Amino acid sequence: MSVTIVAGDITTAEVDAIVNAANTAMLGGGGVDGAIHRAAGPALLEACHAMPEVAGVRCPIGEARITAAGRLSANYVIHTVGPRYGIDPDPPALLASAYRNALSLALQHNCRSVALPAISCGVYGYPLAEAAEVALGVCLQGQFSAIEKTFYLFGQDIFDIFTAAHRRHTGG
Repeated sequence: MSVTIVAGDITTAEVDAIVNAANTAMLGGGGVDGAIHRAAGPALLEACHAMPEVAGVRCPIGEARITAAGRLSANYVIHTVGPRYGIDPDPPALLASAYRNALSLALQHNCRSVALPAISCGVYGYPLAEAAEVALGVCLQGQFSAIEKTFYLFGQDIFDIFTAAHRRHTGG
């Protein structure tokens, strides 16, 4: 299935799973993470608290965890942690791993449609054009073809950058 780019609010997506650009504690934060937690309500926070924690980390950078979605229209929230650009080593590999692990969890839970944010592009400082290339490079891999993937992006700049990257990757 394809990848679609839209300018919109990921919390309103009617999909099987919403991917959350989480932090390692998985207890909410700013940006997309905060918006998803607010829209999902307290059940999401409870589900996150139930995740095993090792030294304050519920989800290491580049990995993903899945929970129920609370009040969201989705069945699941897939929490994944992207790299902090300029701080964490090998940001492209970690960002690709975050997308790959999130989509792999979606497949394991029979999700056919997934809403995705631009992971690491907010306070984590990942340059938008580079992030778009990594994100689309993973999302267009054949192993994830059974999933309808929609990027929900906030703002015209990021929408334009992801749309241009999508054209480069798909020839359209």
